[in-house]
Amino acid sequence: MFVKLKINKTVYTLDLMGHETLLEVLRDNLGLTGTKHGCDEAECGACTVLVNGKSVLSCVSLACDLEGEEITTIEGLAQGDKLHPLQEAFLEKGAVQCGFCIPGMVLSSKALLDKNPSPSKEEIKIGLDGNICRCAGYQKIFEAVESAASELKKNNVK
Repeated sequence: MFVKLKINKTVYTLDLMGHETLLEVLRDNLGLTGTKHGCDEAECGACTVLVNGKSVLSCVSLACDLEGEEITTIEGLAQGDKLHPLQEAFLEKGAVQCGFCIPGMVLSSKALLDKNPSPSKEEIKIGLDGNICRCAGYQKIFEAVESAASELKKNNVK
């Protein structure tokens, strides 16, 4: 079956069997390896992408069900060589340790900030609830999201 997926503003026509997850298609078919393969059980958040601006776990989403949707991976967040303010904040605040969870954390944070540009620390914790950091770097991650929220608001950026 041929499926057209719009990923990071590019339309891909893929010949799929119909049972492939979005995670498999991103990594195996398109080489977009920023989306991480974690638990395969919708528990860790490492595979988080945005679908129409909402955070979605790609390990349990069938690719063929997403035809016509706007999919954004971590590779699509930056504008050319310019990192998104969230990516910048994660680097500046030292929120990146091993880096495995970070793409999912950043995209979940983006969905949160698009919905709530000025979240409280508690709202950030709730917004990132489905994302697990095995290095336990949560405090710096929360600080990065707070910093990015301030920067985005100050510069009126989405």
